[in-house]
Amino acid sequence: MENEEKEKRLTEEAELTADKKEPEKTEEEQPKTISGYALKFGQPSKDLGGFVEVITPEALKEVDLSNVFLLHNHDYSKPLASTKAGTLKLEVDDIGLHFEAELNGTTYANDVYENVSKKLLDKMSFGFVLGIDSFSEKEDGEVVRSIDKIQKLNEISVVTVPAYDSSNVQVDKRSYEAFMSNNQSNKTNKALESTSKTQKESKKMEKTLIDNEKTEIRGYEDYIRSQGEERDGVTTVNAAAVVPSEVIGEVFDLKRSNYNLAQYATVKTVSNGQGKYPVATNQQAVLATKAELAEIADIDAEMFTQVDYKVETRAGKIALSNEVVEDSEVNIVAEVKDQLAKLVENTDNKHIMDLLKTFTKQTAATLDDLKQIHNVVLDPALDKMVILNQSGFNHLDTLKDADGRYILQPDVTAPSGKSLFGMPVVLISDALFANPKAGTFPMVMGDIAQSVFVARRNQITTQWEKFDYYSQGLAVVVRNDYKTIDPNASVYIEFTPATGTGE
Repeated sequence: MENEEKEKRLTEEAELTADKKEPEKTEEEQPKTISGYALKFGQPSKDLGGFVEVITPEALKEVDLSNVFLLHNHDYSKPLASTKAGTLKLEVDDIGLHFEAELNGTTYANDVYENVSKKLLDKMSFGFVLGIDSFSEKEDGEVVRSIDKIQKLNEISVVTVPAYDSSNVQVDKRSYEAFMSNNQSNKTNKALESTSKTQKESKKMEKTLIDNEKTEIRGYEDYIRSQGEERDGVTTVNAAAVVPSEVIGEVFDLKRSNYNLAQYATVKTVSNGQGKYPVATNQQAVLATKAELAEIADIDAEMFTQVDYKVETRAGKIALSNEVVEDSEVNIVAEVKDQLAKLVENTDNKHIMDLLKTFTKQTAATLDDLKQIHNVVLDPALDKMVILNQSGFNHLDTLKDADGRYILQPDVTAPSGKSLFGMPVVLISDALFANPKAGTFPMVMGDIAQSVFVARRNQITTQWEKFDYYSQGLAVVVRNDYKTIDPNASVYIEFTPATGTGE
């Protein structure tokens, strides 16, 4: 769910071991197994900003462990085992959550096994959604946060770098502040000084991050104005400058754009050039009747689809005149950001539309044909919308039903301000979504988020180049991919109106 705060925790004393079973088999045939504790009860964490944290034995009592992944460094594109596949076994005992996993035969799984065997990897982490927590204060003034209930356990991970620090802790500030306020009279001067010190350190760290961000942007501006000569403070990859993360964050912030189709798709940042990403589907799972004390039955439905992606390199140009580069009054980074955002938007739109046009093709000649597609062909559980080009929008916008009401109804929540059969209408240009032939209007109807997956590598590089004798600027490299999630979640329609349609 979008509103769930997913947290990660480190288990330092994971007792991680690597074992080989069935020694009568050859070296290659022996299944590679690792085991240990994903989490331990009652173990205090490090200082998380004024308090420490413990997991109580009750935290896992109501957690469904039937669909948990074993990952490396929380990377869903490299699953090592899963409970659903029967290769990951989880058991709650008096110590904590014990696991045993038979690793798949992939190269990265073998690497993890070897690193565990050699004790290079000896820590575990786990990703979860918080259910209930509580705060208490010990006699020495130390505040303890208890995780009393975990709502959902998403995955456990063999980790290289500890993930149990303040940046991974999502605490409801209101409950924490309320607790601190209610216990103010009981706080000692030592506790107050400790809290003040923590706040000062937090502010100091925040200021350092802001200063580093400003330094990175200034360095990138110097790189542009020097036409690639100055590189102090700039991260480079193969001689190309990496665009600062603050700039990229705004470029990829789809909420700032009214015309990027990626805002309707499922967009994920991926850490690898290729892999698989689990995406929740429009599944038809049914909860089974459960007798008291009986085990929870497996849900007989595919909750996720594994989307194969392979990011591709896509290049473009940002043109900059000498006057703009040399004029110190011009915000050169903002100029680059604006052109870059347009390049990314144009690229997204083209590839998403090209992909949507490969979905099942339907033809329609009347409004009743369109209603039949909406009512019968597409699952009613889908969150449907309709994408129209200018020509198709104009045609439908002039049609009226038998009672004289316009077919396209006003809808302030729709991107175009209009809806069709209750579906918000997205309007794009004829240039992007051209009519297949004269008198025929193309449409896409369906749930775009369930249809299109956009994989992004959250890094853009630029390099100063002379494009020709007269022009120069930045050559841009972006890496992403566009894939189908559910081929039945949308349809491509060619609407050729019959004479008198809608009248």
